[in-house]
Amino acid sequence: MQRPPPPPPGVAAPTVVPATPAAAPPPNKAQYAPPTVAPAFRAAPTVAAPLPPPPRPPQRDLTPLAFGAGVVAGAVIGATIADYRNQRQEVVEGGRTIYTEPDRIIIRDPSGQEYVRGNDLYRFRYGARDIRTETVGGETRTVVIRPDGSEIITVVGPDGSLLRRIRRDPGGREIIIIDNTYRDPRAVGGFYVDVPPPVVNIPYDRYIVDAQEASPDVIYETMEAPPVQRIERRYSLDEIRYSPNVRMTMPSIDVNTINFETGSWTIPPDQAARLQVIADGLNRAIQRNPREVFLIEGHTDAVGNDVDNLSLSDRRAQSAAELLTQQFGVPAENLTSQGYGKQYLKEQTDGPSRINRRVTIRRITPLLNGGQASLPPPPPGVTPPR
Repeated sequence: MQRPPPPPPGVAAPTVVPATPAAAPPPNKAQYAPPTVAPAFRAAPTVAAPLPPPPRPPQRDLTPLAFGAGVVAGAVIGATIADYRNQRQEVVEGGRTIYTEPDRIIIRDPSGQEYVRGNDLYRFRYGARDIRTETVGGETRTVVIRPDGSEIITVVGPDGSLLRRIRRDPGGREIIIIDNTYRDPRAVGGFYVDVPPPVVNIPYDRYIVDAQEASPDVIYETMEAPPVQRIERRYSLDEIRYSPNVRMTMPSIDVNTINFETGSWTIPPDQAARLQVIADGLNRAIQRNPREVFLIEGHTDAVGNDVDNLSLSDRRAQSAAELLTQQFGVPAENLTSQGYGKQYLKEQTDGPSRINRRVTIRRITPLLNGGQASLPPPPPGVTPPR
């Protein structure tokens, strides 16, 4: 059996224990390199300063929207990446080039490493009854009120970084879904952690699950699967997003049941129904543990420039997350999204590739809580510390 091509020189990949079923992909996958195994960074970022925060949405852009109001799976009908390219502004700050779009920024450091940062508050507009924003003691709290009276509270610090995301039920009981206040001084710039790639000793097709071929039970089991190795500490959301070897500790689901057209992040209605099995698994996992958090990762093929691809991939991830909420009722607060451009090609080609234009889903709850067992919701009347 032909093995998938190795990662480029200098790029680490997860270690596969020899003589285990994970040592090679299953039949008919040999022509593809395993997705999401080559880390985004070949060395520590050149600039050790924190990443700039994403643009804050103007209050006028945080007004409630009915499901499906002029939107197809998170994309304004007719919008293309060219529309945002024409609005993009470029500045150089501290050795970094920063490209600013109305709702995203792309950062390129002198080594050539690139990152995209979006603002996921846009996802909470759909189906909301009211949205209000208030600033208290330097913290900005955006409160999304839903028709049933429950609230989703997103707290960001003075620098725009996410601190906490909280769900408050109509009775006033709160569940902290994301506590992002922890910062490890060893993280480069507060966002990159240099750790060895994980050792993977589970079968390949259970580490990177093919949604098109996996059964609903396998998809759900992957959404509940533990890390492939021990997690040494808790990680911030930015550390998880921008540190590939941290992120790859968790198994993933390659959602190849939907495909995107070149330059587009719209999920056509005829493909949307293909997310039903994914949504069922997510809802089942979240019902079991309301604190679960899943990362939706967006990818592109290698066609086009890197800045366009990062913006496009981030919009694809957001599009999938919004569709899961709008059409299938997956709670928006239990999802987060991130784009990676062309950094993780599944099919090793520089040309157009529908296979590479995809999204991936990964449970990150154990990374956020340091591998500890996820706690059940507190008893009625008990409010976790803020």
